[in-house]
Amino acid sequence: MRILQIITLSELGGAQSVVINLANNLSRENEVIVAAGEGDGKMWQALNENIEKVHIQHLKRSLSPVSDFLTILSFIRLYYKYRPDIIHLHSSKVGILGRIVFPNKKTVYTVHGFDSIRIAYRKYLPIEKFFQRKCKAIVGVSNYDRQNLWDEGITNNVYRVFNGIYQPQGDVAMKVAQGYAKKILCIARVAKPKRFDLFLETAKMLPQYAFIWIGNQEEMKNLPKNVFCLGNIPNAGIYNKEIDLFMLASDYEGLPMVILEAMSLGKPVVASQVGGISEVIENGVNGYTVDNTAKAFADKIQYVLEDDYVYKLFSAHTLHRFNESLTVDKMVRAYMDIYQL
Repeated sequence: MRILQIITLSELGGAQSVVINLANNLSRENEVIVAAGEGDGKMWQALNENIEKVHIQHLKRSLSPVSDFLTILSFIRLYYKYRPDIIHLHSSKVGILGRIVFPNKKTVYTVHGFDSIRIAYRKYLPIEKFFQRKCKAIVGVSNYDRQNLWDEGITNNVYRVFNGIYQPQGDVAMKVAQGYAKKILCIARVAKPKRFDLFLETAKMLPQYAFIWIGNQEEMKNLPKNVFCLGNIPNAGIYNKEIDLFMLASDYEGLPMVILEAMSLGKPVVASQVGGISEVIENGVNGYTVDNTAKAFADKIQYVLEDDYVYKLFSAHTLHRFNESLTVDKMVRAYMDIYQL
């Protein structure tokens, strides 16, 4: 089977991790082409050598009539050059432009976090509704996303496939936060929905713990003494080996890859009760999903970390949940079933 995967940005991120894992696994037995647009290009470095890589010069996240028209022309050329059996679109921008061009019966569209459209960019929702029949399948990455797609009137061939990852590989030596008995990690860009403010407030309430943030592009100043910002680090998930608990405060999510990375290494998670997070983090079993208040985060973090029995139990349950349904093999099998519809 010849499979074309397309995503808007060529930088590393959650949706790009799905494309990388899916493409690398599929390339073992299929011919795979990956196309992407703007970004720092780090995604290309993570793809297997036998995967054809195509940079689409005019594909950009921002709305631009000229660039979007040129991208559509690039998609047409791409289709007639490779004649793929399946075209898998990732992200809303590609999801719209791709469904203009590619045949319905060959096209699969994964919505990586429907809340970004439903809440933050709701003005584009009518376009999503209009194009819902221009593909063989629309995939949400959580039951939450699938239900919200239905609730918003997008009901045509909607499926759910959990994201899947490989356990982060490699070694790392944590050079910061020495002298703290417990360490809490967050991996996210510093953007308003990711609630860096809540991370700082929680850290102030728990000065006995080290709070480590990976993903900031700029130097962060005037931080509490127990907060350490390490910048944008490749393969950041490996740092879960050096910490005790993973925290993610966010206004909206689909199914965050950073939480899956923490789970793959047996780390309990305390995260915002948004998106599909509660489908993999069960309260009182392998972590907690909480309201977006510093007190709610601080109370649950302290409860998990201060009781060794609770911590070991949560850790074991987290690893079991990951192996049960969040591996790359399970994700690939689910997508192959959809491709073969």
